[in-house]
Amino acid sequence: QTVQARLPCSNMVVSLTELRLPLIISFLCGFGTCSLQETQVYGLRLEDVTERVFMRERVIVAPHGTTFKLRLFGSYLSNETWPWVAFAAAGGVSVDPCALEKRRNSSAFRLRGAFASDDENSGIIEVQTEATASKPENKDAEPVLHHFCVLKGQAWGSVGSDKLVIKNPDVPSDYIPLWGLILVVVLLVLVCSVVRCVNLSLLWLDPLELYVLHSCGSEDEKRAAKRLKPIRRRGNVLVCSLLFICALGHSVLGVVLYRLYGSIVPAVFTSGFLIFLLAELVPHIVCSGYGFQVAPGLIWLAQICLILTCPLSCPLGLLLDLILHRDVSTVGIREKTMEMIRTSVNDPYNEFVKVEFSKGALRTKTVEDILTPLKDCFMLPSTAVLDFNTMSEIMQSGYTRVPVYEEERSNIIEILYVKDLALVDPEDRTPMTTITKFYNHPLHFVFNDTKLDAMLEEFKKGNSHLAIVQKVNNEGEGDPFYEVLGLITLEDVIEEIIKSEILDESDGYMDMKVKRPMAPVEIPLEPRSVHDEFSIFRPPEGEPKIRTSPQLLLATHRFLSREVEHFSPQRVSERVLFHLLRHPSVNQEVKFDPANRLSPDHYLYTRNHPVDYFILLLQGRVEVEIGKEGLKFDNGAFTYYGVSALTAPSSVHQSPVSTQRQSPRDPFDLGDATSPSSYCPDYTVRALTDLQFIKVSAALVSTSAFLLLFPTLFAMTFAICMHSYLIMDHFL
Repeated sequence: QTVQARLPCSNMVVSLTELRLPLIISFLCGFGTCSLQETQVYGLRLEDVTERVFMRERVIVAPHGTTFKLRLFGSYLSNETWPWVAFAAAGGVSVDPCALEKRRNSSAFRLRGAFASDDENSGIIEVQTEATASKPENKDAEPVLHHFCVLKGQAWGSVGSDKLVIKNPDVPSDYIPLWGLILVVVLLVLVCSVVRCVNLSLLWLDPLELYVLHSCGSEDEKRAAKRLKPIRRRGNVLVCSLLFICALGHSVLGVVLYRLYGSIVPAVFTSGFLIFLLAELVPHIVCSGYGFQVAPGLIWLAQICLILTCPLSCPLGLLLDLILHRDVSTVGIREKTMEMIRTSVNDPYNEFVKVEFSKGALRTKTVEDILTPLKDCFMLPSTAVLDFNTMSEIMQSGYTRVPVYEEERSNIIEILYVKDLALVDPEDRTPMTTITKFYNHPLHFVFNDTKLDAMLEEFKKGNSHLAIVQKVNNEGEGDPFYEVLGLITLEDVIEEIIKSEILDESDGYMDMKVKRPMAPVEIPLEPRSVHDEFSIFRPPEGEPKIRTSPQLLLATHRFLSREVEHFSPQRVSERVLFHLLRHPSVNQEVKFDPANRLSPDHYLYTRNHPVDYFILLLQGRVEVEIGKEGLKFDNGAFTYYGVSALTAPSSVHQSPVSTQRQSPRDPFDLGDATSPSSYCPDYTVRALTDLQFIKVSAALVSTSAFLLLFPTLFAMTFAICMHSYLIMDHFL
């Protein structure tokens, strides 16, 4: 550290009393009194006094390798005869050292540049000391004085009693240069910030939360939790080590700043600001969002801190373990929170659970993150007609609300509720707009940056459970416009809360994040699940339309598959039964002739006449006469007869007249010929009105049952072949 000196004015400027006589002489010479016009220097002053270059007791002290300026006072000070200033070392000689050229040339002080004259009587010269000493210096010896020499005419001589000396200032043992102090401050702040990041990131999760991530997290989370687990077990030792290093860094930072400023107040405020901003706030911001990702990379630094502070942190950490029986980093309120959740799990409307877990998971996401894209939405054009095809498509989609668009899918103008179709007859072919304009359900639009918690509150108001997501598109040269991105429903928000997909009986999507339709599974010969595909009951295009309406065909299909055992899914595939019911020979009619009520064409069954077919009455009324007593009663739609004709031959009564052999024929050919399996009814069925009925032969039912067994037989055959191949391959 350099020696500080404060010089009085008498030492800075030559006394005016001493300069009075030379000034009078100069004044008189100016008026011709003195004819000798020689350079005269009456005094000098040190410019820009510093801690290293100063003037004390008329001796200018300067260390090696410095440059300083001197202001000279005198007369006839000009550059015409320059250089007229020099320096000479005293060196114990009796004569004036300035008169010796060798002394002038060996001086440690050198002129630098020319004389900068302000006027005739003053100017500035720049002096530079040699960089290093030419001879080794003896610290105990007296420093060598250097005289200030001026050229007077042809001779050099000393001026006044001012001297110059080279002396390196006494530097204290704890001296640190300015750049060193700044570097130490930067390093201390950096170390405190990094150690604080280590503290927050490693202690952010308690051991239980690490165990949950290790068991149920993603692959990256499992690997990170596995690495953090060993060091996290020593929580109290780790926190003592890191906090001790932070406290030590804060203390040293304050001391260094005091050395830098030399005052307590600015050092305290600067230290507090740097610690708050860089050593506390920044680590909290980083670790709050990326603490778990940063922690694995800082394990090595935490281990170094543990080793450095082991003598202090280990005993103190073990003492905390014995006293607290838990980590000081474990937050007690978190345990209370989890206990509250466990005790109130049976209350689905618990306010705490709703606020902390439902809304807490929704504050950071927007509707754009979970919406269903417009291209994946089920929508109907406004020109659609509510016939059987359209209504079956709506029912098959499984949605309760269907957007209606005009011309473009992004131009949604109405919304159709499926419950609005309860009283709509598909045969009326009602236009879509008639229903939507009658009910006039309001459309709910939201912007794409709406938070999910705000969206949930909107849905809770009950105005709508479906919203159209739009954004302002200001791209291009045209005016900004609203662009529809997709749809969001209450179910989407609930799925985001529970982090799971909700699949109901009509759900057609499996992916929660991307609304990707499930791949269609074709099972042509196996019974379907409880979901019926209504599209198979649509009238086929390019084929003659059957006489039975799609609604009646659907009702017939369900009735037979559930009420008649021979047509159950265990015996006949639903798809095969559908194709069976659509066959023209199965769908038959009887036109009633009132003029000839007893016409043979009116009889569906005649007592003791063998038959091999089954009849299901769809429309009209019949008279049934049963038993020897001839009891009569009327029956209507969806009554069936001849179930025993579909039973195997060994289990039914055979008529003596049905013993003739039949030639091979089309199973759909339902002629009057009998077969060995013919059934003789003990009743008579006669039409009373026009009839529409289903007539199925026993041979046709047997063929349908075989089609159900065909995939199973094929699978068994394939399995046997593969098993045989593996055995042969093993032995060969």
